[in-house]
Amino acid sequence: MLSRLINFLKACCRSSADLYVHNGTDSAGRQDGLFWYKDSGQHLLGEFSMAVVQANNLLEDQSQIESGSLSLLDSGPYGTFVGVYDGHGGPETSRYINDHLFQNLKRFAAEQNSMSVDVIRKAFQATEEGFISLVAQQWLTKPQMASVGACCLVGVICDGTLYVANLGDSRAVLGRLVRATGEVLALQLSAEHNASIESVRQELHSMHPDDPQIVVLKHNVWRVKGLIQISRSIGDLYLKNTEYNKEPLYAKFRLREPFTRPILSADPAISVHELQPHDQFLILASDGLWEHLSNQEAVDIVQNSSRKGSARRLVKAALQEAAKKREMRYSDLKKIDRGVRRHFHDDISVIVVFLDSNLVSRASSLRGPSVSLRGGGMNFPAKSLAPTPT
Repeated sequence: MLSRLINFLKACCRSSADLYVHNGTDSAGRQDGLFWYKDSGQHLLGEFSMAVVQANNLLEDQSQIESGSLSLLDSGPYGTFVGVYDGHGGPETSRYINDHLFQNLKRFAAEQNSMSVDVIRKAFQATEEGFISLVAQQWLTKPQMASVGACCLVGVICDGTLYVANLGDSRAVLGRLVRATGEVLALQLSAEHNASIESVRQELHSMHPDDPQIVVLKHNVWRVKGLIQISRSIGDLYLKNTEYNKEPLYAKFRLREPFTRPILSADPAISVHELQPHDQFLILASDGLWEHLSNQEAVDIVQNSSRKGSARRLVKAALQEAAKKREMRYSDLKKIDRGVRRHFHDDISVIVVFLDSNLVSRASSLRGPSVSLRGGGMNFPAKSLAPTPT
């Protein structure tokens, strides 16, 4: 029965989107079917590991690590930038963020000659504004761009400080050593914006007191306006500006009544953490990982194995759980093609950043070689947008 279902779904999901699947080179990671990974690399403050698995016809997740100068100026600041961008409705927004957010951050860091919460917030705002301009330019020819968006999770390590900024439901988890017991405990650093969380629903109700339908329980899932689970994102302009909630946008995205204020927000939740010698590593991942692994399970997997390949092991563990939930073997899950795969798990992007306490303590004086790597090993030109499936 399961094999017949898979064959049927395969027939339904074949499309010209096949052209967009890519192969990474050894220098930028390795590709194994729908699985891309970079088992080990060196950033300014230690080692790192990355992995991505594709489930959608077009990979909607994007991710990157940038290490070295965090500014357009040679004077710095220096450090490491990590980003995970989980797209929905298509890959356009996550690709745009991958092309522009870090550059915007470098521009504002140069203006202030430092890293700060204000620099990060301005970088998010400039990225949102840039995507709005792109949608406006293409509104008549590609109106469905207004319904594409992305969660956006960023970690910036600079001068011994870790900044975590988030829109949506990707997650950053710190592995912290408890010296008394030798255990490494999971500490979630990011605040999530998903309507399944009661505090998020309360926030939406307080911001829209005149709208009893601001969150709706639909098919046992809480959704904003019955349409989307997250309350903050880059993009999703159809729920931020009434100008993009009308024809020629698809009817399923159009609200019956016009709204007077943005329903979704692009204002990130930002937290600041002074790194301690017992902070071992940081895991940033899209929600595809956290659907199958708890924070502590993820930390245990990283802690209990070698650093090399840690991100790949996390993704594999999530896929094994996904297979188990469907009462199938992991080896059979791996045979399922993209598109069909989405019925079993989401795109998953993971970056593990290890923190060398000796390097973190000397961060302000470090000027090591720069690193620039994107998950999947492929760079898209800034205006290269995949066609929106109809």
